[in-house]
Amino acid sequence: MVLALTASATSTIRIGSGAVQLGHRTALSTVEEFGLIDALHPGRLDLGLSRSAGPPQRSRPAEGEGEPAVQPAPVPATPVLDGHTPNGLRIPDRFSFAHLLGHPRVALQQKLLNLPGARPQDYSEQVDDVLALLRGEYRTPEGVAAHAVPGEGADVQVWILGSSGGVSAETAGRNGLRFAANYHVSPATVLEAAEGYRAAFKPSAELDRPYVTVSADVVVAQDDATARELAAGYAPWVRSVRTAEGAIPYPTPAEARALPWSEDDRELVADRVETQFVGSARTVADRLDRLQEATGADELLITTITHRHADRVRSYGLLAEEWRRRG
Repeated sequence: MVLALTASATSTIRIGSGAVQLGHRTALSTVEEFGLIDALHPGRLDLGLSRSAGPPQRSRPAEGEGEPAVQPAPVPATPVLDGHTPNGLRIPDRFSFAHLLGHPRVALQQKLLNLPGARPQDYSEQVDDVLALLRGEYRTPEGVAAHAVPGEGADVQVWILGSSGGVSAETAGRNGLRFAANYHVSPATVLEAAEGYRAAFKPSAELDRPYVTVSADVVVAQDDATARELAAGYAPWVRSVRTAEGAIPYPTPAEARALPWSEDDRELVADRVETQFVGSARTVADRLDRLQEATGADELLITTITHRHADRVRSYGLLAEEWRRRG
């Protein structure tokens, strides 16, 4: 709905999902909805696909092999020493969501998102179905065809979002799709995600070589101190998500300072806080250069969260001016 509203209020910018969680949807509903937006606003739509939360999925076996095994995470080729790459990019320890398993709020979320008794389709097969429906080539094993109208032939650019070198990276690479590696939410695994995708990549009609975007969470202001003040609400906001409390309204700096805080809280959000790029435009752009260099990203996807919308707009503007200055 937000994409459709945004498309109707704009005329030239590309818009897209980052990303549709296929575990809560069907391939057909996804293609029909994005096909409808493309029919009304043609040629501007990115269809980003991701898995939803759940147990790890198995990678697809090679032809002639038996039951597939869980795909091991690739060892990143870029060395990491004391939590940093050689150029200084922070790669924290891997965060575990094990403390949320069995949490009643997580169980309630799954109940509300899924139909009773529904079993999510294998992710890689579901992506295959999305692509087949877009191409008009969907067939059952018995040869029965299905067509998505709208959707078939839609001029959408398909992306896969992934947080590791597992099934998402393999699916993107196998299909020759663009891949988004998730540094702003899962910074510990960004290197293995990008490298796992490149290792699995096969050229397609869409791409002849791998194409990677890497996300980053940034806050830019006129100086480092002001930016740190604007970013003060980030830690308690992340804490609210990671404790299954549910994302709180993003606090003002004053509200953030007034919230109770413990050492356990600090450890819970440390990986996210340490990898948020906060400072002047020059400071942040230098850190983004490191991120691009370490991951080999073809483009960067920037997210900014602040309490006031005006501060967010100002952050994007200052960063854009710095990029223009650097040429």
